[in-house]
Amino acid sequence: MRAKSIKIAATVFVIVGALTGLMYTTLSEGTEYYKMVDEVIADQAAWQGKKLQLHGYVVERSIMRKPDTLEYRFQIQNNGKVLPVRYTGVVPDTFKDGSEVVLKGELGPDGFAVAPNGVMAKCPSKYEPSKTAGLPGSQ
Repeated sequence: MRAKSIKIAATVFVIVGALTGLMYTTLSEGTEYYKMVDEVIADQAAWQGKKLQLHGYVVERSIMRKPDTLEYRFQIQNNGKVLPVRYTGVVPDTFKDGSEVVLKGELGPDGFAVAPNGVMAKCPSKYEPSKTAGLPGSQ
């Protein structure tokens, strides 16, 4: 009876250990922190080299594109804190000055490096219903 209990305990230990190891490796590779620009700027050293989803607003007239390439340099800001960004790739149609964006990438010593396909721009507010919709006489 004692040998059977040891076998069961060893089997449970191996299964739990394997599942723990699998979860650790899976989560450590896919972990991204979601932060606002001002939060990252407050402690840049702590965030350098980590995968981030960075939320902010494109600074007016900061978008620069290298001629005949898909290389972009721009700045994003939140609460007055500004961070330089570099990206190579196709940007969404809604990406423009002042647009709200979420960028996937890593913070480096010279700014934020966006990963391929890492630019997500929020849809403009033009899709909100008009204020007169549903009022008497608005049909």
